[in-house]
Amino acid sequence: MAKSIVIVGTQWGDEGKGKIVDMLTDRAAAVVRFQGGHNAGHTLWIDGEKTVLHLIPSGILRDGVDCIIGNGVVVHIPSLLEEFDALTAKGVPVAARLRISAACPLILPTHIALDQARERASGQQAIGTTGRGIGPAYEDKVARRSLRVSDLFDPARFAARLAAAMEFHNFMLQEYYGVETVDFEQTRDAWFEMTGRILPLVIDVPDYLHDLRAKGSNILFEGAQGTLLDVDQGTYPFVTSSNTTAGAAATGTGIGPGAIDYVLGIVKAYTTRVGAGPFPTELFDDMGEHLARVGMEFGATTGRPRRCGWFDAVALRRAIVNSSVSGLCVTKLDVLDGLESIKICVGYRLDDEVTAAPPFLVSRYEDCEPVYEEMPGWQTSTVGITELDRLPDEAQAYLRRLEEILETPVVIVSTGADRDQNIVIRHPFD
Repeated sequence: MAKSIVIVGTQWGDEGKGKIVDMLTDRAAAVVRFQGGHNAGHTLWIDGEKTVLHLIPSGILRDGVDCIIGNGVVVHIPSLLEEFDALTAKGVPVAARLRISAACPLILPTHIALDQARERASGQQAIGTTGRGIGPAYEDKVARRSLRVSDLFDPARFAARLAAAMEFHNFMLQEYYGVETVDFEQTRDAWFEMTGRILPLVIDVPDYLHDLRAKGSNILFEGAQGTLLDVDQGTYPFVTSSNTTAGAAATGTGIGPGAIDYVLGIVKAYTTRVGAGPFPTELFDDMGEHLARVGMEFGATTGRPRRCGWFDAVALRRAIVNSSVSGLCVTKLDVLDGLESIKICVGYRLDDEVTAAPPFLVSRYEDCEPVYEEMPGWQTSTVGITELDRLPDEAQAYLRRLEEILETPVVIVSTGADRDQNIVIRHPFD
């Protein structure tokens, strides 16, 4: 029986989704990205070799797996082709595996210029975007002035719509932000040169996925960023510009929600965040530095250092609700090796009252103080362990406690960066 699994991040992103997608593709016919853009960074380690992906789905390194970019993804074609060429140079048959929806909105050079100008103008109030044009591209989508991949099939139509979009963007750049504009003719000509490489990849994604399920094929839906960055459900306004929860797998690919059979939530054994915004369990001491150093917490897309803190079970409970999470994959357990004790945030204190509900939608989330439960750590290495009963007793107790607090089973534990360094307790495809 065909099974469709949605993989989502349940924190502020960077949970290790790419590795788990890659691991599970050995039993999938297709991997589908359904939101975000090249602001995502999915790092894969296979036999000691590192591959960083931004737009191309994480199944691209598996033989016989279709990799599909759904309509919920905003696409910067130059970046897509750069990634395409880098993988091809390493011997990956990208052209045979990659497909893209005709309905994907395009990220234009003016979107990038607007994104960067806005962040500079915001000063200390800046959100901390990657500056890659993601937000402005989604704004144009909602405003119904996006250029889409389908427009590339008609050069005259594309040129006319590009001119209108860039006229508006350049007006904002010059008159509002006071920065240089982007040349229309250079942009038009450059994009026309790339059209011939993109059009052979275009397919009808909803129909394609429907046929796969009808044939009994398994499908993985790959999210980017994390639940707490969801534009509706996250720590607004310090969020991304798209919906990052499991429901976006339907709207971002054109399938119906009834086609989703299982949701796997990816969560670190601690918590990190990139960019600005509230972070109740953030550590500003030696422990925070330790987690960052041992966990190599630097963004795969921007290289920015990640803020580190203890596991936030309060936020996780809400993320599980947001995506109807069926099971959890805990990553980077090995980063906690050697610690004397480990803390779990089980509540927030606000105005001398303790709550177990995350006040994401109120302005005072940044004033919340974490209420911790402390557990003993373990002094032996967990790196590369592939059997649950070989973990230190304290590590097993930590995982069991997370299950109890979150009321959700842990089905996979990642014990290292490589593809095969995992404990599979219950396989999501079973």
